[in-house]
Amino acid sequence: MTDRDDFLAWVRTALYEAERALHNGDAAPRRALWSRDEPVSVMGAWRDAYGQQELDKLFIALGESFSDCTSYVFEPQVFDVSGDMAYTAGLEHVSASVDGEPRTYTLRATQLYRREDGEWRVAHRHADRVTD
Repeated sequence: MTDRDDFLAWVRTALYEAERALHNGDAAPRRALWSRDEPVSVMGAWRDAYGQQELDKLFIALGESFSDCTSYVFEPQVFDVSGDMAYTAGLEHVSASVDGEPRTYTLRATQLYRREDGEWRVAHRHADRVTD
């Protein structure tokens, strides 16, 4: 397998499972995949965060707002790996409850990753809603 194959397999398993857990109200798996090194940042569809403390607060708030995920699909549009850096850009199709209200939406999401101690970690996320 190539680095790209290994990375995409990680995206489709560990990262997918963490995002699915988040949309079911459990932010811990997502936080576990994020870098503990600075800089880290989120330019989110609902809120932004810069640095470890803001990231922790954001993920806790997201976990508290999401529940009852009936569908989470990440549709990668492009991705690449270069040494210890990688990125994905794609569409996230989600059906889950947000603050108790069932919602279905699609986000455009771009993420940057660093390989740290042999493991992929998310370092940056930008997402916004796809509108008709």
